[in-house]
Amino acid sequence: FQKHEFFVDMTCEGCSNAVTRVLHRLGGVQFDIDLPNKKVCIDSEHNVDTLLETLKKTGKNASYLGKKSVQ
Repeated sequence: FQKHEFFVDMTCEGCSNAVTRVLHRLGGVQFDIDLPNKKVCIDSEHNVDTLLETLKKTGKNASYLGKKSVQ
């Protein structure tokens, strides 16, 4: 699995719930949502484009920040 970090313009719990919903629908992902920093860390075999398109389904501004090194 690759760990990817995305910026998602989330402002509240409702926003992070929307992110959770679209990612669960996609399936095959493990993720952490960092609401204060507006970041979503995703562990997945899906490619970046698929993940980004999925995050954009929330209607929020989303962008790819890069690969995250696994500690």
